[in-house]
Amino acid sequence: MDLHLKDLFDRFQEQFGSGPGLGPGSGTCLMKVEGVAPNFIKSIFKASAALYRTDPWRRLRPGHFFGIRVGKDLDWSAKKQLFPCVQFIGGDGGDIGFYMFRSENDAKKMTGSRETIRVPNVELLRVTYERESLMFPSNRKMIKSLSLEASGTDRFPVIDVARCTSSGDMQFRDPSLEELRFVYAFMRAISLVHPLIQVDREGGPKWSKLMHFEPFIETVDVQWPPEFSKGYDLVAVTVSHPPGQVYEEKATSTASSTPTKYAEPPKEDAFDDVKVCSNAGSRQCAMCDKEVHGEQSLCCGQCRAMVYCSPICQKQHWKETHKSMCGLYKVMMEKEEELAMKIFMFPCAADQPCKWLESLDIHQKGMWRRRCSCYSHCPFGLLPVKGGLWDSWGGLDDEDYPRDSPFHNHLRDGISSPILLSGWLEYYNLRSLPLSSPVADILSHPLTVYHILTALSISSKNLLLKGKEVILHYLGPEGELDWMPAFAEVGHLLNGLGNIQIVMVGPEVPTNLSGTTSGIGSRVRVNLVRGVYQEEATYLPTPHVVVALNCGLDSYVSWVGALDLIKSRGTPAFFTDQNEISCTNAKKVLRSAGLHITLPVTPNPFRSPVKNQGTSCNLPSYSNGFVLGVNT
Repeated sequence: MDLHLKDLFDRFQEQFGSGPGLGPGSGTCLMKVEGVAPNFIKSIFKASAALYRTDPWRRLRPGHFFGIRVGKDLDWSAKKQLFPCVQFIGGDGGDIGFYMFRSENDAKKMTGSRETIRVPNVELLRVTYERESLMFPSNRKMIKSLSLEASGTDRFPVIDVARCTSSGDMQFRDPSLEELRFVYAFMRAISLVHPLIQVDREGGPKWSKLMHFEPFIETVDVQWPPEFSKGYDLVAVTVSHPPGQVYEEKATSTASSTPTKYAEPPKEDAFDDVKVCSNAGSRQCAMCDKEVHGEQSLCCGQCRAMVYCSPICQKQHWKETHKSMCGLYKVMMEKEEELAMKIFMFPCAADQPCKWLESLDIHQKGMWRRRCSCYSHCPFGLLPVKGGLWDSWGGLDDEDYPRDSPFHNHLRDGISSPILLSGWLEYYNLRSLPLSSPVADILSHPLTVYHILTALSISSKNLLLKGKEVILHYLGPEGELDWMPAFAEVGHLLNGLGNIQIVMVGPEVPTNLSGTTSGIGSRVRVNLVRGVYQEEATYLPTPHVVVALNCGLDSYVSWVGALDLIKSRGTPAFFTDQNEISCTNAKKVLRSAGLHITLPVTPNPFRSPVKNQGTSCNLPSYSNGFVLGVNT
């Protein structure tokens, strides 16, 4: 009898809610929203599932308010932020979801100690996670017809806009397309930043059971889904706690979502010599290539990017080349904070690779041997292999590296499909890896490839979703030739659907390995071919996509022939490089080759979190830091 009553009570709670919340879904359906595309509905459900996996309700309660800014006020039809205040509900019982308010004042009015208060004429947007069995037929039909991604095992988001009338009744309506865009950007951003909030153990009343957090503000770039006419544009989303801590928006900003702040170059008589940190190690003068050490080196006082041995070299470099580039360098240096991945708990600066590896106890071990020059005498692809996966990852603790095993609990209605990821935090959560694990540094290569195939190349993604094979030409492999165990993760992320054939072509492929094929798991096959791409391409299977990681397009003459071939074939191609300057130079090379850039320079969510120090430039550089594409 007790079990029967408990089951009835649980079902009552599921259907009618308890604690904070306004009760069950209202019967609204996203298919009724004017102008909404089915693919955008899919993107919303994917973003919702990604947020659900990060479990914000574990720590966040209705009393925790968050300030939200998506782009600029001018980006929205009302010339202001649509829902600048958000709270999460369900962490202490009741409906699971989050509420978005028109103002912080509205949020405070509606938040009671145990219940959500119905305040007349206050409008809010609700996203509640409901079990499919309790949803209205129109929503169940939409989920089935569009094969929408579930949040957890059997929950799906229901999105509506609610308003309490003066008589106390609730009115509901479908959200507008613009409101859905706002919600999408918020879900993508909050998934990334809420785990970063630090508990303030000294803050708040001693008698309060509510967890208190340190003041927090973080801005992340969110990529709009390709369904929008602007394609791959990014929007800057700022999340703050408590609300009110937002970045000031300059009146002179353009209409783009992320303001650009180009600084005027300094006058020639206004040089400001700035000492470089003494622990920076050996550097190289950007003008004369002279080696300089520690405190002997200077950097440009305006952009702080270029390194010099003396004021004479600095002034000469300014006259010859730096004058036209200083403003751009300054902008890129200002982005260093945005690019740094603060979620990780291991040292993320590798100015001296050997010391960095030693600090993690993985120096000269396993795949990490390619992260410094100690094994440069050994040809790529021919590092001695001692044993299994544990040795490949340099003897890291078992919980610190991904096991060679499939992902579980990622089926819906018994159907598997590739796992779509938004970034490192989601991947680490999925693999239950601690943020102290450095494996992201090596996994950047395979996961960047996977990101390109499932997020940037729409044609490749569609082939995989249909269970077909994608052929990828991977140009110029070097250290990756010794990282095959890491590429096995691509096969696991496919989650039982589709196959990938990776053809690695380049002059660094060892002669004795050229022509060999190896299976990495059941869904990824790697072919190795030694030679120059344009000379070997005729003998290779026709690719669906071409990829070149950390390519240095402006550094190698041999790229000219490869780019001509890519242009003549019209093959979608993606290139990554370590910083924006190298990518800016890559754009010039691509345009001079007659290629049309369809994916502008974009921060790669799967860039290595480890910052590398250049010899003559202080620009933040990360392996696979930025990506751009042609023919996409």
